[in-house]
Amino acid sequence: MKIAVIGTGYVGLVTGTCFAESGNDVSCVDIDQTKIDRLRNGEVPIYEPGLGELIERNIAAGRLHFTADAVSAVPSAQLVYLAVGTPMSETGAADLSALWGVVDSIAPLLNENAIVVTKSTVPVGTNAAIYARLKEHTGRECRVASNPEFLKEGAAIDDFMKPDRVVVGVRSSEDSKVLAELYGPFLRTDKPFLSMSPESAEMTKYVANAMLATKISFINEMASLCAKMEANIDDVRRGIGHDSRIGFAFLFPGVGYGGSCFPKDVRALEHMAKNRGIDPEILQAVDEVNRKQKTVVPQLIAKYFDNNLADKKIAVWGLAFKPKTDDIREAPALVLIDHLLEGGCQIVVHDPEAMENVCEVYGDRLTYSDRLLDALDGADALAVMTEWGEFRTPDLAEMRARMKTPVIFDGRNVFNCDQMRSAGFSYYSIGRPRV
Repeated sequence: MKIAVIGTGYVGLVTGTCFAESGNDVSCVDIDQTKIDRLRNGEVPIYEPGLGELIERNIAAGRLHFTADAVSAVPSAQLVYLAVGTPMSETGAADLSALWGVVDSIAPLLNENAIVVTKSTVPVGTNAAIYARLKEHTGRECRVASNPEFLKEGAAIDDFMKPDRVVVGVRSSEDSKVLAELYGPFLRTDKPFLSMSPESAEMTKYVANAMLATKISFINEMASLCAKMEANIDDVRRGIGHDSRIGFAFLFPGVGYGGSCFPKDVRALEHMAKNRGIDPEILQAVDEVNRKQKTVVPQLIAKYFDNNLADKKIAVWGLAFKPKTDDIREAPALVLIDHLLEGGCQIVVHDPEAMENVCEVYGDRLTYSDRLLDALDGADALAVMTEWGEFRTPDLAEMRARMKTPVIFDGRNVFNCDQMRSAGFSYYSIGRPRV
């Protein structure tokens, strides 16, 4: 099929590249000419394992194209995917201004058989609003579908190529058949293709993210309770996770969730509920627990130093909101850094991928270490804020020798308590007994 993908952010880039990998002719469109030029040269603006190689291969095969000119991509496209950002506004609702700008610009370019497919996360009713807007522009009934994404940053290629399910929102069986054909190569292991109304598809995306965020906030709240009750959240997690009704996924205690999806989508769903006269008590609690959880490590550090942080040197391992990405949006590490800077600390940070993005925010207020252990030289404490794999088995003896004070605040429960005790560290983690 001939496909145009509008927007080369995280979702658009992964979507367009994976569709090209399955043999489609894909043009990715973006108004940022500099970004387009970089992509044409094989420079990927985001860190996502495996994405660069796929882009390079499909450009070489002639299946993947990048352009700033919608006129060259949209008129011949059978499917026009909308993958522009829908960030959170000041009210908590999704900001759809970029989406409406795209809809208005592509309307005169659409051929009569094109299907406009929304990949962006949008409030319920957006599909119907796009349909009405296109009809106003074109004077005819345009085909509009919804196809929410369920990609995990750091595993997006695998999620797209081997999805748990594909959800589409359509108003005709014909549009459903077209999208089923498109996704056929990705559903060869009998994973379900779920066709429903656009409203249900739009709602599915929000409810899925809100449910996952709820599990995270729940286990974090239980970790706080364990810490007060001399229980160990690791044991409790094992005790509940083997219950088939609960499972283990998203029940890892830590310093809270971040990124571009969970915070934004929980608040957007909360906003939608309030607008319809529903008091979203669970959603509000999920968001509030997560906000408080991001302050746990800052509070532990402040208490350890008796609120005297001036001139303390703190090493921070991990800046991205999760491993295998350079995304720092709503990252718990930034909350910690803000608290430490306010207290007058010297901060040395290390992250395998996210330091450039953090430097754009903090500049020379932080010291950036390219080497993991070098960040520890003369440190009064270490805070671990992202569970990168390379953090899990460092040389503990060298860590202790490099640090001024052997104390670790582990916001991701990366280390084993017994190992920390044997290595001579004071060790604070989430929901586990203090060493």
